[in-house]
Amino acid sequence: MTDNRGAPRLAVFGAGVMGIGIATLAVGRGVPVTLVDVDQARLGTAHERVRGELRLAHMMGALPRGGPIGELQVAESAVVAADATWVIEAITEVAELKAKVHREIASAVAPGTLRVTNTSSIPVDELAGQVSSPESLVGVHFMNPPYLIGTLEVIRGPRTGEAAMSSVRDLLSILDRKGIVVADGPGFVTSRVLHRMINDAANVVEEGRAGVEDVDALMEGCLGHPTGPLRTADLIGIDNLVDSLLVLHERTGDEGCRPSELLLRMVAEGNHGRKTGRGFYEYGAH
Repeated sequence: MTDNRGAPRLAVFGAGVMGIGIATLAVGRGVPVTLVDVDQARLGTAHERVRGELRLAHMMGALPRGGPIGELQVAESAVVAADATWVIEAITEVAELKAKVHREIASAVAPGTLRVTNTSSIPVDELAGQVSSPESLVGVHFMNPPYLIGTLEVIRGPRTGEAAMSSVRDLLSILDRKGIVVADGPGFVTSRVLHRMINDAANVVEEGRAGVEDVDALMEGCLGHPTGPLRTADLIGIDNLVDSLLVLHERTGDEGCRPSELLLRMVAEGNHGRKTGRGFYEYGAH
């Protein structure tokens, strides 16, 4: 995989499930990517994981076969993002950690560089208040897997500038994604609605009213949910879901967002969904 000098380049911070998925989407669309993480073990497997996701995306027809493949580089320091056209942060859903990474990014990139937080629930302006040049910060909620789901939630914070919004539109156009712009606030639209529903579904199971498969079957068959809330939870990652619910509960006071005891037990037991091989359902070896 080779890079054309001077071509637009994307830096992705975080080599977890979402970071790998975003990197896969970008390189599969011919965009060179620098993947940044402090975890050397994650970086050591990044090329293999992206190749595996690319094969799956091509097999499913989610990315074009035979098109240009962007170069993938890995690094441990934010300084490598200095020449990036766009930067996406995709680390865990903890506000303090995200703010720390965004301060590092802001100090490394050129003025005016688009800085994206891939967040499912943390208000963009909460992060913007802790970094320089808040006008360059935008929220984009990529869904998992990013190369398969073509519609994204774009969150414009109160301090987000028009130049940043224009840059987001350019990036999404290159990635062949549709962005729907929404106003800032805890959980935005998708997580505010979906995560509370998943939490309620987990409570129904915990109360013994219905089993996991029956809850999903009812939501699919009666209400048209494409996968069912609990299978969706496995795809999101139970640990990520709990982090997002905690953000929603703390910032809205909505008791419906207090994480279910069942979800908390699953996290404590290491059953985080597809990525660990077991969640509400069991999956093959990973």
